[in-house]
Amino acid sequence: MENKWFMDIIFDEFRSGKINLDKTLKLLNKLEMSYDYVHVRKVFKKNDKPKSGVITMEDFRAIYRTLFHRQEFSELFGTYSANKKTLTPANLAEFLRKEQFELDANEGRAVSLINKYEPIDEARKNKEMTFEGFIRYMLSDQCSIFKMQHKTVYQDMSLPMCDYYINSSHNTYLIADQLIGPSHLWGYASALRKGCRCLEIDCWDGSDNEPVVYHGHTLTSKITFKNVINVIQKHAFETSDYPIVLSLENHCSAPQQEVMAKHLVNILGNLLVTSTPEDVMPTALPSPEEMKFKIMIKNKKIGTLEETLQRKGEKCRDEVGEIEEPEAEEDEDEEETPVPPKKPASKKKIKVKVAMLLSELVIYTASRSFVSFEDSQEKQKFYQNNSIGEVKGQKLIKRRASDFVRHTLSFITRIYPKGTRADSSNYDPQGFWNVGCQMGRTIFLEYCVAGTSTEALKECDDTYFKVKILFTLFMIAAEKPFLPPTVALNFQTTGVYMDLLLGKFQDNGGSGYILKPDFLRQRDTTYTPFNVTGNYNPVTLTLRKDGEQEKPQSGVHHQGTAHSALNPRWNETFTFTVQVPDLALVRFIVEDQMALTSNDFLGQYTLPLMSMNKGYRYVPLVSKLGVNLKPASLFVYVWYFQQ
Repeated sequence: MENKWFMDIIFDEFRSGKINLDKTLKLLNKLEMSYDYVHVRKVFKKNDKPKSGVITMEDFRAIYRTLFHRQEFSELFGTYSANKKTLTPANLAEFLRKEQFELDANEGRAVSLINKYEPIDEARKNKEMTFEGFIRYMLSDQCSIFKMQHKTVYQDMSLPMCDYYINSSHNTYLIADQLIGPSHLWGYASALRKGCRCLEIDCWDGSDNEPVVYHGHTLTSKITFKNVINVIQKHAFETSDYPIVLSLENHCSAPQQEVMAKHLVNILGNLLVTSTPEDVMPTALPSPEEMKFKIMIKNKKIGTLEETLQRKGEKCRDEVGEIEEPEAEEDEDEEETPVPPKKPASKKKIKVKVAMLLSELVIYTASRSFVSFEDSQEKQKFYQNNSIGEVKGQKLIKRRASDFVRHTLSFITRIYPKGTRADSSNYDPQGFWNVGCQMGRTIFLEYCVAGTSTEALKECDDTYFKVKILFTLFMIAAEKPFLPPTVALNFQTTGVYMDLLLGKFQDNGGSGYILKPDFLRQRDTTYTPFNVTGNYNPVTLTLRKDGEQEKPQSGVHHQGTAHSALNPRWNETFTFTVQVPDLALVRFIVEDQMALTSNDFLGQYTLPLMSMNKGYRYVPLVSKLGVNLKPASLFVYVWYFQQ
């Protein structure tokens, strides 16, 4: 049956006897199989022994089997097929229950898969799945390692915003380094398309009374504030319906702050949050659900929210207010913008001028300098938030982790990179996520969950190259305890930390909002990242690396190697104990080990542990720039259970 189906599809192309590479690709498209051109060309040349540029029908059959008839698939199929030729609905349902952990799978579910993935008409009519159908099922989204239900919004979105991790960026306008790199509108469009919900805008006085956006006191280029807001308005809700926070790093004079306010109102219109529902004073932050399709302004605010609501309807043009606040220490600066040398900073308070037109647009996200946890508990309003530098944040985690957790229960906290990161590198966001920080600013980010990583590494020689496979598991452990509220990263900078941020925020439909675990939301929590053993539903995780399609090996920070460049196999099993699975990320890395001292990065994939499907799953690979490398993938077996 399979042979007849195969011959019916390819026969016409071989009427002249042989086919070239272009016709080979055409046939693969006709067979509806995803492939990589470079790999097909390599296998084509290998089968074209006379070097004539054409191959026979049997050569093509060999290429097809090399690319798609993977041994691990064949072994699985043979285990459940009584006649080694087809799977009945009963056979397939048994496979789904025993191997894929679809415990409620029945023959009806099996028939639906046969109808969807079986390419041979005769088999479909007989309600049977051939090996060709089984291959297509195993390479489909049904067998992706990432849970299908987590690709949509499935979490409760009706809780206050401080109960969520928020996908946040740092210096969003930059697309390179912090000193001489270009500022570009693409930075905002790109971040929004990646699910970012908190964007940073550094505002300075510009010519012709038009505020500009750039990294002040540097050679970075300038773009107008008006154009930035136009781009944000255009792309705001392409990826997610949930609210956006515009974090204004405001260095403008009062007159140009008024211009900023006018642009925000005129361009954003009804998208802009300008008051509370019915102008009534709330008692808590709104939920992401309540703020759908809304944009909030984060800036210094004159007076209280109550006073703003009382003034509703009054004109405040040309009015300027002053805020008195402690002068920031070196690591506490609201931003790390380089400034010309000054006299030693006094510990006196300073006055900041804010145009009332702009202040009145700040409703739920008023900026407040962080003084201490005690000061915040005593004086801070629920609608006020803090920005804390990464260095100070790390010190607070080490010294006062429990207080940090309690602080993030009530207030949105944003962590930003230290000023010495002139190359736009990122910090490890996991520690801040572990203490509940909602916003971690990335220069698009490079890290994963809090905890330790377990590594093991093996290598092997291959006829094409030497490859390394790594699995890295970031888990909560006694040594690296914290999770911040909001972690802001440099989105333009690729690397481990950015991979972690993007991997984490795949969850909950890529909405940019992820509900924090119960123990980071409960008022009576006793959680501290330094003492987690046995208290937070630990799980035992087992990963078995079976193989990889069309790409050199990959690894877990556990390591293995294989002996085939095209479809390598490892058959290695790794077991971890994860103390806080709700905070853990798993990162798969593929590297080409060309030398003893360094490896070439080939691809990676990062996801939350609790978003992993159990059973036999394929792991898609993503390039350093975030491009999907399909059909390159890993084939793994995943199993985890609560201890």
